[in-house]
Amino acid sequence: MTSKVTYLGNLRAVNRHVKSGDEFLTDAPTDNNGKGEAFSPTDTVANGLATCMITVMGIKARDMGVDMKGTTGEVTKIMASNPRRISRIEISLDFPFETDGKTRKILEHTANTCPVHHSLHPDIEKAITFNWK
Repeated sequence: MTSKVTYLGNLRAVNRHVKSGDEFLTDAPTDNNGKGEAFSPTDTVANGLATCMITVMGIKARDMGVDMKGTTGEVTKIMASNPRRISRIEISLDFPFETDGKTRKILEHTANTCPVHHSLHPDIEKAITFNWK
């Protein structure tokens, strides 16, 4: 088992990672009857794409002797209706270091082939921006 989800009531759940015990809350968004006081389930999907991209880039960068510490990502999730679903995920990655064009190309390719990217439905538009120093 990877995780355990417990419904707390009022459209809120606690999510526990079994191995580490780490927990976070999810809440229904305000546009779907919720309070929007925590990540929504669809927020976690969009955020999962960004963290996956940064993580696999970090692995590749480490192997190449590049330090990605301080890299940040901004995530915007856009919803559609009928059926209600994620229609677009916008991610802007900001790199606080300088590197050559070849390294950039390798890291960008690595990001765009991360497991979450491959797992999302092809109808979800993914708008990824790489902002290099």
